[in-house]
Amino acid sequence: MKIMACCGQGLGSSFMVEMNIKKVLKKLELDNISVSHGSATEAFPGDADLFVVGQDLYDAMAGKGDIITLTNIVSMPELEEKLKEYFTTKGVI
Repeated sequence: MKIMACCGQGLGSSFMVEMNIKKVLKKLELDNISVSHGSATEAFPGDADLFVVGQDLYDAMAGKGDIITLTNIVSMPELEEKLKEYFTTKGVI
């Protein structure tokens, strides 16, 4: 499974979210998932199974794959809650 964090430019905030995703995956003991980051405009269907973006980028990501939107991209509790819910729905945990 692949997760891609996306932001407008594919630099700072997407990299920060990537690092936070990796922390949550470690906490959930999910080590067989690759995580990357990039810009929303350069993300294509198939680049990842799951895209994680801020709410402002939801429309730009529609149709590219499964999407988790974050209200607060620096909130670890929100990210953990949404990843747990996603993985539970998918039967991963």
